[in-house]
Amino acid sequence: MLRHILHLAAIAQKPRRIILGLMSGTSLDGLDMALCAIEGAGPGTRVEVLQFETAPFEAAFQAEIRRVFAQRQIDFQHLVLLNVVVAEQHAALINEALQRWGVRPSDVDLIASHGQTVFHAPRHIHGLPDYPNATLQIGDGDHLACRTGIITISDFRQKHLAVGGEGAPLALYGDYLLFSEPGEDRFLLNIGGIANFTFLPGDGDARKAFATDTGPGNTLLDAAARQFFGQPYDADAHLAQQGRVLEDALERLLRYPYFQRPFPCTTGPEEFSLEWVAQTAGFSEWPDAHDLMATLTHLTAHTIAQGIRRVSRTCARAAVYLSGGGSHNPLVRQLLRQWLPDDVAIAPMEMLGISADAKEAVLFAVLANETVAGTTPPDAQLCGLPWVGMGKVSFPE
Repeated sequence: MLRHILHLAAIAQKPRRIILGLMSGTSLDGLDMALCAIEGAGPGTRVEVLQFETAPFEAAFQAEIRRVFAQRQIDFQHLVLLNVVVAEQHAALINEALQRWGVRPSDVDLIASHGQTVFHAPRHIHGLPDYPNATLQIGDGDHLACRTGIITISDFRQKHLAVGGEGAPLALYGDYLLFSEPGEDRFLLNIGGIANFTFLPGDGDARKAFATDTGPGNTLLDAAARQFFGQPYDADAHLAQQGRVLEDALERLLRYPYFQRPFPCTTGPEEFSLEWVAQTAGFSEWPDAHDLMATLTHLTAHTIAQGIRRVSRTCARAAVYLSGGGSHNPLVRQLLRQWLPDDVAIAPMEMLGISADAKEAVLFAVLANETVAGTTPPDAQLCGLPWVGMGKVSFPE
């Protein structure tokens, strides 16, 4: 074990670390892989994305995960087996990508693996006063390390829970280090299965920075596209733009208590499902499917805009930078421009030098870099929580 610790210490001392960041979100569409060259740590962190791709998941693999994903009642044996299966599938995709890129595993210092979230349970969702915030990601780090031969940092969210957080969104840490800009209040908006944003104050005050979920991003849109159209998602909002908004239903959905919760707060598909839509909107039977898609798209855009407006009222100069799969939805972008104040600029994440699709995988690479090489003072805080190193270390031997 000593030689492993010494090897890790040597990695920490390197002027430039090669870290492969991994992200598989609630859309279950594939594994984002960002090979990053990272220099420094803390506020001096510099990142260069050397390679990026999303390796799509096969339909059978997606179906296996959906058997446990956001489900309160599951086959527990199946969950235990998936913890290994997900890791092995991710490892196979990593090995194939490294071969395509012409990169030897020995050239990669670390893998930073988010894993696959299967259940997110902050207190306001589970409603059990005697139980804490909790979340679970599968895809075991030891299996990843052994199958790839690369030291793996994984299971980042548990430390955030342990120091008093909800385990999400973790983007705040990397966003604060990489994208804070004096003189500009920034909203880094990620529209994945769940939509979230990081607020970075232009004065650099870490006490004001925070990250929060606003509510559903693509999760309801994808679920409706699968159930009513047999499609994995609503490409280019083609389905939604054929429907009309059901205004009464949208108003009932917008009155749901989560959308009035104080920031920061988190949620997940455990809270926002098609069953939630039917119950909250008061549907005794499903309306026209195109109208449903239009209504749910407006719900996503409205709750994002509402969340940003709550904060931007105090901003002198603000900009929103878009990332995530939902940032490609033209109707969502149109509605955000319509509903956000005119003095709030909207721009793609690429304006800050990082691909919108790669951003989350890059941020986990940054978290792993902080875990190994970070030098943040022990009393430092961000969003009211201690600034701690997150992730568990798995050695390949």
